[in-house]
Amino acid sequence: MVIAERTADAALKALRQTLKNSRTAELRMDWLSSNAEIDRLIMRLQVDRKKACVIATMRRRAAGGKYAGDVHDQMLWLRFAAECGCAWCDVEVESAERLDQYGLDELRQVGAQVMISFHDFRGTPRDLQAVVRRLERCGGDAIKIAAHARTIGDSVRVLSTAQGKRDVVAVPMGEVGLPARILALRAGSALAYAAADQATAPGQLSAGEMRGMYRAEKLDRRTSVYGVIGNPIAHSLSPLMHNAAFAARRVNAVLLPFLVTDLKDFLAAAPKFGVKGFAITLPHKQAIIPHLDGCDPLAAKIGAVNTVVVRGGGKLYGYNTDYVGVLRALSSRVELKGSRVLLLGAGGAARAAAFALVEAGANVSIWARRDAQSAGLARDANCESIARKKLKGEFFDATVNSTPLGLRESDAPPLRTDELNCRVVMDMIYRPMRTKLLKLAERRGIETVSGAEMFIAQGIAQWEIWLGQHAPAEIMRRVTLAALKREEKRTGK
Repeated sequence: MVIAERTADAALKALRQTLKNSRTAELRMDWLSSNAEIDRLIMRLQVDRKKACVIATMRRRAAGGKYAGDVHDQMLWLRFAAECGCAWCDVEVESAERLDQYGLDELRQVGAQVMISFHDFRGTPRDLQAVVRRLERCGGDAIKIAAHARTIGDSVRVLSTAQGKRDVVAVPMGEVGLPARILALRAGSALAYAAADQATAPGQLSAGEMRGMYRAEKLDRRTSVYGVIGNPIAHSLSPLMHNAAFAARRVNAVLLPFLVTDLKDFLAAAPKFGVKGFAITLPHKQAIIPHLDGCDPLAAKIGAVNTVVVRGGGKLYGYNTDYVGVLRALSSRVELKGSRVLLLGAGGAARAAAFALVEAGANVSIWARRDAQSAGLARDANCESIARKKLKGEFFDATVNSTPLGLRESDAPPLRTDELNCRVVMDMIYRPMRTKLLKLAERRGIETVSGAEMFIAQGIAQWEIWLGQHAPAEIMRRVTLAALKREEKRTGK
């Protein structure tokens, strides 16, 4: 757990609190606002090495830290920290290469071991073994490689530096590298880093997320790895929902969020993580199909997949559970057989909704911003497309939004007030629960259905496909709705 505070008082308070929950902490002294604050910290710092392992770090600006002093002053502060009981000192390679061996031995003489670290905040070097050799030449007791992962393949390469070794720390940085960061201990890294309060590196999760949602310290080689892929992906509640279900059933499994800009990059890296299945969100629900080895007939008919199972030999088999989610969320409010439903959008989620609603006996009209797309989906699903200019004069039993309009605060509702003529409005977007479209409907006295209902239902179906057993549906529902309500309360939306 990484402590990064501006004042000595705050750092010491955070250290005391951190050591109640973790035996190992990194004290980022370079984050302190001045030499006076560093001095105040040193004067009061006392660590019992038998009870806690504290890593002292005074990273200079040249290596991505905040300390403006020279190498001599840096080593002096680290020596003081070691004398106060810090078990390790992290010395970046740029400083270590300017010291002779005696400089590091000074830290050892007062009881500390030395970690030589490398940081690249721009990307991942092509030749990581050359980086390893460079670090080892400095003569430390352990080495650390932290590099920004531009691709998921980069994060795999960073983790590989720790395989089969006990004295290597591997830290893939950035949002793309986040799944690998969570799996670091499982992959053999000596440490994994989490923020006690403030993140100190791109993609660094909080300790609560690492230990609570992902149970990172409990993951091992037998842990089954699942994922959710998309772009963007940080907003997804799939990890919270599925990991709560795994914990409730005591299943040794974890679901991780993969930011995927290139499907081929993810699919090449997935076997190296041991991925057994993954959920799919925007924009990959249709793009995944050519990469599948097989597909459920319903998903093939829809032409969009949101759930993949990895079978023997790495074969990928696709399903669509959005279909189930739409029906479960809407059928309790509307008698679908014989009803008129307006569907907004023509992407992967819209395809699932169109086929589900038509199969349930609804008369579906599709409007999308691109006429050709709406006409194509209407033809495929055996329903009709409708021009926007006609919406003001039509009445529907239900309107379903499957477009991404509403994900961003700046988004306008997909329909104007005079175009919203129906009894029920459902928005597939679940974050926020009350989108601008739903608020518009509420002001007109129209019943609303949050996308959270569909999200939970399709997630339950995914879990059961992956695990082959009944999902703990109530747990999944409770944790998802609680998270959305907390967020709603925090943002006031």
